[in-house]
Amino acid sequence: MPRHPNKPRLLVAEGREYLWSLRHSHRVLDHGRSCRQTLTLYPQPAGTGAQLRIVFNAGPGRFPPGGAPFGSGDVGYVRGNTLNLHEPGAVRTLLDAALTRGWKPDEERVVEIDGWPLLESATGQS
Repeated sequence: MPRHPNKPRLLVAEGREYLWSLRHSHRVLDHGRSCRQTLTLYPQPAGTGAQLRIVFNAGPGRFPPGGAPFGSGDVGYVRGNTLNLHEPGAVRTLLDAALTRGWKPDEERVVEIDGWPLLESATGQS
């Protein structure tokens, strides 16, 4: 039986557990509608840290998922590297990049990070 797409998944990294989920949303901006992909990690057990939101906003030369020819979890650069955010390895890579850039799992407030610099760091793109 396939996994329910809205149920958070478990990731274990550096001896710590995280639940993670992926959401696609749209915002209306002055220049039209814009897609946004948000990967959210929840440190476990509940109450031991606030969530980390890694956000990928659509923009020139980059894409969050939203249709053919890209997969539903793909984010990346039109002429560059991509990650599939449905893959635990990709989520782990972004988590490692966030930790390297100073995110602390025991933060007491929700932290939202621009995902594009993390993707560049995670895939070795500069």
